[in-house]
Amino acid sequence: MTVVAALKNVRTALYIPASNSRALQKARSLDADMVILDLEDAVPDESKAEARQTAITETAARFPGKLVALRLNALDSAHFADDLAAAKAAQVDAYVLPKIETAEALDSVSLPKPLLAMIETPIGIYNARAIAAHPSVVGLIAGMNDFCAETGIRPGPERQGLELALQSIVLAAAAAGKPAFDGVNNQLDDLAGFERECGQGRCYGFTGKTVIHPNQIAIANEGFGPDAAELEAARELIAAASGGAQRFQGRMIESMHVEQAKRTIER
Repeated sequence: MTVVAALKNVRTALYIPASNSRALQKARSLDADMVILDLEDAVPDESKAEARQTAITETAARFPGKLVALRLNALDSAHFADDLAAAKAAQVDAYVLPKIETAEALDSVSLPKPLLAMIETPIGIYNARAIAAHPSVVGLIAGMNDFCAETGIRPGPERQGLELALQSIVLAAAAAGKPAFDGVNNQLDDLAGFERECGQGRCYGFTGKTVIHPNQIAIANEGFGPDAAELEAARELIAAASGGAQRFQGRMIESMHVEQAKRTIER
């Protein structure tokens, strides 16, 4: 299975500070589909070197049953060169690069594994389609915290004001045939709000959700994974399909719907 295909089945991607060995060890028993070892925002400058070494050590021990990614500092960061060396030594499936604004910026990056590009700025939004189409990119991640800080948008309780940005990321990824992951929710004590946001993200077309706390994993897994009713409906549709357009349970279906049902079962 390619990395893109595997990523399309990821419901939850858990960020963990790469300097936190205890949290990384605990992550192996959590139900997140992917872990992202973070060298960027979650790690203070004085702990960057320690985080790089821990990332190398922990990824060598693997995370059974999970995809593993490493988030580096931004391309223009003073930390990027050291991150790059650590990235080449770490045993991961992909790298996460923050604040990507143009596809051309990726041409100068040479990494042995594919990239998940974070779209976090207005320029990044405008260039998201070209970024998603870049051959080294296997998916996009929405980074709305930085986007709000730069634009001055103060989103409402249902993320009003961010609809265009979020949909632009989804459409760019879909046009390239690659997954898109919804951004994090910082309100750790509002799990009901987090559940609504997961439903909204799935409605918008995101593949899965990036999360920052173990308490968010089960909710996101349920929100972005098919439930029992969806699975049963998918199986019934496939069994009933005879080719071409036909009536099924009061609606018209065709081969496109059969393929959707198969993807639901695979997921």
